[in-house]
Formats: sequence, C-alpha cells, structure tokens
Amino acid sequence: MADPSSTLTAEPTPAPASAVAAVRAALVGRAIVLVGMMGAGKSSIGRRLASTLDIPFVDADVEIEKAAGMTISEIFAAHGEPYFRAGETRVIARLLEGGPQVLATGGGAFMNADTRAAIRLKGISVWLRATVEVLNRRIKRRGDRPLLKDVDPAETLRRLIEERDPIYAEADLTVESREVPHDTIVDEILEGLRGRVAPEGAAPGSPAP
Repeated sequence: MADPSSTLTAEPTPAPASAVAAVRAALVGRAIVLVGMMGAGKSSIGRRLASTLDIPFVDADVEIEKAAGMTISEIFAAHGEPYFRAGETRVIARLLEGGPQVLATGGGAFMNADTRAAIRLKGISVWLRATVEVLNRRIKRRGDRPLLKDVDPAETLRRLIEERDPIYAEADLTVESREVPHDTIVDEILEGLRGRVAPEGAAPGSPAP
C-alpha cells in the first residue's frame, strides 16, 4: 500500500489566477502568518504558497536559530523554554516589519499575547489545523521536537493540542491540513484569504465585513 504522504509530492497545479491577484493586491504590506501545531505543514505549505504569490517565504524557527547561533533543541537544552519564547517573540516582531511575505511560525508562537497582537497589526493569520493522528504520523518521522522528548510523546501531543487549539482558533482563517497535495491546501488558503481580505467590491486592503 502506498504511503498516504506520497500524495504531497504531486506535481504543482496552477492556483486560480483571480485568487492570486486578489490576495496579492489586498496584502498591502502585510504578511500571511501560518500558525498551528508542529507537523501541520507550515513550512512546506508556506513555501508553496509564497511561490504561488511570488512573495518571500520566511521560517521563524530558522531565523531564531540564525540569531542565536544554535539549533532550537540546543536553545531549549541550554537555556530552557522561557528563554526561547522571549527570543521567539522578538524575532517574529522583527520579521513582521518585512512587508508582504509568508511567515511560518513555531507551534507555540501564537500562544504569546504580544505576538498575536503584532500579527493582528502587521499580518493575516492562517491556522493550519490537523488531527492528532495526522500530526503524530508526521512528527514520528523527525526527532527534533524538544517538547516531545519525553516518555509519552503522543500524550504530550494530545495535551498540547487541547491547550493550543482554542488560541489557534483566534486566527483570521482556518484551513484543514491533511494528506492531500500541497497545491490543494494552497488553493484553499488563497480562496479563504480572498474572501477574508479581498471580498467582492472591496478596495484592496480594506477589512472584510
């Protein structure tokens, strides 16, 4: 039986040109900020979304590691989670000053009230929501998740989802991340954003009703 994840490598298909044009025009200096749990596909889907919109893609975790000169696992081990979260907040605030871009954030970033406020001011937030089964399957392929380095990572994952989902739900748009081609998710994001930031008859940059 084929691995369901293999569908994610399908050849790209063009997103609706009208949605691409409408979203690009409506950004007006704002970032599209992807939020959600580790394993939701924020980086991989974010890269495809940025390519479709022809705007930069930025991974907040990568920028944090550059700024610290350490991996995130090393930051957690050497300084603890509070130190990491403080640095994460500063880095995301700086990145949000970069204008139109797709910004992928770490799983805990949106939990910070100051970060949520900065995203509301400078960006449009998209929650990539995934089931615990999908997340657990994806995360098992990697061993670089510091919050899951315990005796029962699956239980930790369930607990984090319970804690975080009500906050993720504050995002401007929710799109289901599942085992389908990335382009399907990208098209759903674009259509959702078009309705959110560029409703029919609205001037570019004007808020949705």
